[in-house]
Order: sequence, then C-alpha cells, then structure tokens
Amino acid sequence: MIAVPMQPRGPDIMRLPRLIPAHRMKFSGSALAALLFVVLVSGCGADAPDPAAASGSAALAVALVPVERAAVDRSVSASGAIAAWEEMQLGVEVSGLRVARVEVEVGDQVERGALLVALDGRTIDSELRQAAAALEEAEAALVLARSNLERGRQLRSRQLISTAELDQLGAGVVQAQARVSTTAALRDAARLRLDYATLRAPDAGVISRRDVQPGQVVMAGDEMLRLIRQGRLEWRAALAEGDLVAIQPGMGAVLTAPDGSVVEGSVRAVSPSLDVATRTGTVYVDLPQPGGLRAGMFAQGAIRLGDTPGLTVPLSSVVRRDGYAYVFVVDAKQRVAQRRIEVGRVSGGRIEILDGVAEGEQVVGRGAGFLSDGDRVRVVAADVAAANP
Repeated sequence: MIAVPMQPRGPDIMRLPRLIPAHRMKFSGSALAALLFVVLVSGCGADAPDPAAASGSAALAVALVPVERAAVDRSVSASGAIAAWEEMQLGVEVSGLRVARVEVEVGDQVERGALLVALDGRTIDSELRQAAAALEEAEAALVLARSNLERGRQLRSRQLISTAELDQLGAGVVQAQARVSTTAALRDAARLRLDYATLRAPDAGVISRRDVQPGQVVMAGDEMLRLIRQGRLEWRAALAEGDLVAIQPGMGAVLTAPDGSVVEGSVRAVSPSLDVATRTGTVYVDLPQPGGLRAGMFAQGAIRLGDTPGLTVPLSSVVRRDGYAYVFVVDAKQRVAQRRIEVGRVSGGRIEILDGVAEGEQVVGRGAGFLSDGDRVRVVAADVAAANP
C-alpha cells in the first residue's frame, strides 16, 4: 500500500491521507522514476554539510613571529684537500752503504734527533781510524820540527849553522803544521761520513712514508722516509676571486671530517695570486687538532667572516617551492598571502632575509609548509600552535 495525499474538501479541514491500494494506482515507468528521484534528493539535502561551517572548522592554527634584526654568522663555503703543513723528504748523504736497521714505521711519532735508519758504517769507521792515526803522526812530526827549529836557533846564535839552514828548519815546521791540518780535516771528514751513516729526525713529527728496507744499498740523495713536520696538517681551500678578497689570516674555519666530526682551524695564509685558468686562489688553513682528517683527504668547510646584523626569521617560517623561498603573512580576514623573499645565511636556527619583508612584520612561524596562498587560518599563541600543528 502507498499513501497518497488527497485534496481537502474545505479551506479549514485537513484530512488524513487515504491509502490507495497499489494495484489501483496507475503510473508509467518514467513517472515512477521521477518520483523516486525526488524522494532521494530531498533525503540527501537534509544531511548536506554547510560549506561555510566546514571551512571554519578546517582552518589551520598558526602562530606569528616578527621579522627581527639579529647577528648573522657570515661565512664562505669552500672545498679543498688536506695536506701536510711541511712534508720533509729524508735521505742520507753517503753512497754505497748497506742499510743495517730501520727503526720506524709509517705512522710513528718521532722526536727531534731520534734515530730513524742506521747504515753499515764499518768501512767509514775504518777510514776514521786511519785518519786519526795519520793525524797523530803529523802532530808528532810537528813536535819534532819545532824542536829542530829551536836547536837550529841556538846553533845559529853560536854561528855553527848558516842562515839558510835555519830557514830550512823553519820551513819544516810550517810543513808539519800543514800536514797536521790536512790530516785533521781528513779525520773530521771521516767522522762526518760516519755520522751520515745514521739518519736522524731533523724535527719532531709523524712518519708518513717509508721507502727503505734492511739490507738495501742506498745512494746519496735517495728518498728513504717522509716526515710530516710537527704532525701539522692544513686545509688548502680553493676560493673564487670574489670570496678570496674577504679572507684575512687569523680568521676561523670549520671543517667536517668524513666521520661527521667537526674540526676547527684558522687561516694561516692567503695565496697572493690566482690561477689564470680557473680564477681561483688558495687559502691555507692550519689544523692544530686534525682529529680524523688525514693528508690526501678531500673536505668541505666554511671560513667565518664574522658576525653582522641582518633581518632574520626562524627556519620554520621559510618555505621553498619551485626553486624560490617564500613566507606567509596574514591579512585582516585571517587569510594568508604567500610572499616571495630572498634569503641569505643560516645562523643559529634562523635564516637571514635579504629582500621581501620589512623589520617588525609578522609572518607565520609554524605550519608554513602546510599553507597555500589564500588559505584561511586561525592565529593562536605559539605554544598552542606547537601543540596543535
């Protein structure tokens, strides 16, 4: 049975709808479909949400922060190789001697004067003994020549010898003195050669390379070891000419080692000339405590130019889209406007704003990454926005 409302018979009388049997109702197929559509639409319309209400409930809660002037740590980023401050190539000054022992290995810390390599110096030691004996002989001959000269003077005073004979005695003393000097020099040379048969550290440092083995016959000038003087390393950073002019000796630098540790250094020297092809110069940064850095590594770092004041906002306020940086400002109707800015250095969780906003302006501090231009927002306190992002 389907209830169909009937027309009232009087203006003030409302009758209950009469029930008409379904088999007495005659509807075409199209009329029945239209009736069902009206019923469905009316039912759905009763539960449709209010767009305005939905918009208000979905507004994102944001907190505003002011654009403030603060100190910005300015620095110049660079990259370069880690190298030894001074790497000394060590060898001996004698040839044809065999290596007796090597006292160090790569990586050993050595002190100034420490024995590094000892050669077989028996041949030179023999030469030294021969030179010493020849010197003793020459000194004895000198003593005899002086005695002969003294006796000759006494004889000459008694007219027992001629003046020519006395002169010959005097010349003998001079010859003996010369022979003493010659043999003394030969002895000193042999002693020096024997000293050269041992290689000692010219300064404190770290052994960085070893090219010698026991039993090897060495020649004068052959490189046997390399020593990083005083164990000091430096960072040789390449900078473009525009950045190089701002670098001065004594400025601080920060490097990141491959293990993630931070290494501090200071600028030791700045190259006085540029590479003609690349238009870059080298900055030499001394690393007193290199940590995990090793000579030959490649490292990234930054050279600090000092602190200067600038307009800054928190990093969370800046959104990067399509290769540009933006912040959001809120108008009187609680809608955000996307504003393009130019950013500078990052320092202490804040980022420098070079252009696009003015000091004292309010920008969205939290939740900026979820916003689009024209979105409706609710401005709340910073602690509320943090609790309800």
